[in-house]
Amino acid sequence: MATRKAGGSTQLGRDSRPKYLGVKRFGGQKVKVGEILVRQRGSGFRAGKNTKITKDDTIIAVKDGVVKFVTKKIVRFTGTLKKAKFIEVE
Repeated sequence: MATRKAGGSTQLGRDSRPKYLGVKRFGGQKVKVGEILVRQRGSGFRAGKNTKITKDDTIIAVKDGVVKFVTKKIVRFTGTLKKAKFIEVE
């Protein structure tokens, strides 16, 4: 009889690191140039006035100011309207 458990591989014990996504600065908060406003995958929020979207869809402030969330209707290429959420710095 074996005196030790089998040393085979286990299916447990591996998990990916958390990505820390989400809104980092909320409406009404003051921000400085370069501060991260939203970390996201895809375009849940779009970049509005005085903001910039990076290659990994993070939205950052381009000017100092106050954060504002806005919902606008935009026209799709088919001519239909769609509501879109924008984040701006005033």
